[in-house]
Amino acid sequence: MTGGEASGSRTGGERTAYLVLGMHRSGTSAVTQLLSLAGARLPANVMPGDEYNQQGYFEPWKIAILNDERLRAAGSAWDDGFAFPFRPLAADDEALWSERARALFAEEYGRVRHPLMKDPRVTVLLPFWRKVLERQGVGARCVIPVRHPLAVAGSLQRRDGFPPEKSVLVWTAYMLAAEAYTRDLPRGFVAYDALLADWRGQVARIEAAHGAPLPKLDEKAARRIDQALSPDLRHNAGGGDLSGLGWSGDLAARVLDWFEAAARDARPARRILDEAAAEMGRRAAEMGPLVSPAARDLDVARTGLIEARRRAEHLEDVLTRQQPDLEAGWRARNALAAVEAELDAALAGEDPKS
Repeated sequence: MTGGEASGSRTGGERTAYLVLGMHRSGTSAVTQLLSLAGARLPANVMPGDEYNQQGYFEPWKIAILNDERLRAAGSAWDDGFAFPFRPLAADDEALWSERARALFAEEYGRVRHPLMKDPRVTVLLPFWRKVLERQGVGARCVIPVRHPLAVAGSLQRRDGFPPEKSVLVWTAYMLAAEAYTRDLPRGFVAYDALLADWRGQVARIEAAHGAPLPKLDEKAARRIDQALSPDLRHNAGGGDLSGLGWSGDLAARVLDWFEAAARDARPARRILDEAAAEMGRRAAEMGPLVSPAARDLDVARTGLIEARRRAEHLEDVLTRQQPDLEAGWRARNALAAVEAELDAALAGEDPKS
């Protein structure tokens, strides 16, 4: 597990956020669940689970919506294979987005000491989010799960119908971003399969990389993590030959080798990723203009539907949790109405001269 070589951001201050970075469907939810049970604090509004992730996504869905909008503002989307490198906006526009993000972060986390933020979109937007956190005096510790891109591709094909060539290219963009944008931060690389097999060993590595223990990993938390993490979470088997996917598979294979070595506590040469990033840049210059904007238009519609669904699910969850109180309130109101009726009847029967 490799830590940051420099100290370009506060990590030992009063508030330190845990950032779970990496590709969608790559184990970020499992890592986030572990960190939340070990004392880091989830946001106020968390995306519920569905048939693709029954234990929940643990994502701040309001922040995810903002991130989708910020990506679109720069002509990108969450499933953009060329989302790396980061695309800054004009200074005035970026300042407005930064203020929106700052207010939303405060709304979701208040003043908790260890906010826990997991939205894969943050990975490709990390230069933006780092500035938001730094301006609030919040440091960062990063955890980056590593999962074979073909396992990710299988999940995305089942959920979104993506061809594997696209999925492994998007995976490569996210992983290059996760490494490049955290070089000066405490960070730990965690193999997804190893996490499910022996989470305690992986936690020890995370703590060593961060130079700090998890906020509250006691015996009670350990028992809950034992129940939450199991090999049953592995719905798509990892492994396989990427060479059959053409240049995107060859590029992903080189990046995967680097991350698997880092997750074994080796120190692979950084030039491997730098060369991969350079090739990604060349491919983006050649192919980027050919990517249809229809994909971004579809993302706008999809995001609107997701937002409506999440708001409905959140309201349903709130009503379910408040139902006992509501029922008690209605019973009390009915009882009060009965008392008032009796009182009105008694007053009506009184002698007016009394």
